[in-house]
Amino acid sequence: MVHTKETMNRPSDDRPKGVTGLWHQLLALLSGKKFWVELFIMTAAMFVGAAAVYFFLIPSQLIVGSITGLSIVVAKIFPFLSVGVWIFIINLILIILAFLLIGNEFGAKTVYTALILGPMIDFISRFVTLEHSLFAVEVGGQLIPNPWFDLLLFIVVMSAVQSILFSINASTGGLDIVAKIINKYTGINLGVSVTISGALICCTAFAVNDVGLVLMGLVGTWLNGMILNKFMYGMSSKVRLYITSKEYLPIQDFVINKINRGMTLHEVIGGYSNERTMQMEVILAKEEFGQLMQFIDKNEISCFITSDEVHEIKGLWNRKRKKIKNIAPATKV
Repeated sequence: MVHTKETMNRPSDDRPKGVTGLWHQLLALLSGKKFWVELFIMTAAMFVGAAAVYFFLIPSQLIVGSITGLSIVVAKIFPFLSVGVWIFIINLILIILAFLLIGNEFGAKTVYTALILGPMIDFISRFVTLEHSLFAVEVGGQLIPNPWFDLLLFIVVMSAVQSILFSINASTGGLDIVAKIINKYTGINLGVSVTISGALICCTAFAVNDVGLVLMGLVGTWLNGMILNKFMYGMSSKVRLYITSKEYLPIQDFVINKINRGMTLHEVIGGYSNERTMQMEVILAKEEFGQLMQFIDKNEISCFITSDEVHEIKGLWNRKRKKIKNIAPATKV
C-alpha cells in the first residue's frame, strides 16, 4: 500500500476500542458525580426495603405478590436454604432477563439492588432477633398477631422504595423486573404491571398458607400497585400555569432567563372586558412554581393565574436553553 502525504498526516482514530474502551468508559462512569449519588440512593433505599421485609413481612408470614413472598413459599417447601438465599437465586435468574429484555443500564442497576437485598436481610437478622410480629398482642398468655398492620406498613414502605428506584431507572429486582418487562412491551403503567405480576405470585401461596392469608396478600398486592402509582405521579408531576397579564414581559424574562424554562404565548380577549391581553402557558417543577410566585408577589405584577398538575411530559422540557438577553414584545395578531 502506498502512503501519500495526505494519508500519512490524516488524524488516526483515537477512540479506545475493545477492553481498553470498556476500561475508559468504566473510569468515566466512576468519576462522575451522578454515579455516586445514585449508588447512595440505591443502597439506602434497599436497606430500608430489607428492613421492611424483615420486620413486617417475614414475621407475619404474609405472601404479598413479590419475589420475597415467592421466596417465603419456596423456603417452606425447600427449608435447607434461607429466605435470603432463595431471594438471591430467583433474582439472579430475573436479572438475566432484565439485561436481555429491558436494557443495560436498568439491568446493571438492578444487579446491584437485587443482589444486596438478600444479604441485607440476613445482616439485619444477625443483630435483631425477631420471633414474632411487632404488632402481636398478648391476650391470656397467647400472642394474637395483627397481620393487617404488618401488611399496610410493608406496602407503604416498599411502594416508596420502588418509586424512588424507578425514578432513577433502577428497581428492587424480582417482581419489579417482571413489571418493567410488562410495562415496556404492553404499555401498561407500572402500578398495574406490579399488580398483575404480583397477583400471579400470590397464587403460589395456596401451597403453604390458608385461603385467608392468600386473600390478604392479594389485597396487599392491589394496594402496592395503587400506592406505587400515587408515589410515581407525585414524584414526576409538574405544574402547568396559565398566566394572563398585560405585564407579561417581566414574567417571560424571569421564566426564560432565571428559571430556564420555555413558554408559549397566546393573545386572548377578555370575555367581560373585551380587552386584548397576553396569556402565558408554562410548565414548571414544583420548586420553580414557588420561585415564580415569589417573583410575581415581590414585583406586584397584576395577573390572573390558574394551575393544574401534569404527570407526563415528552419533548424539549428538560433541555437547557440559551438565555435571551432582550425579550421583545410579542407581535400583535
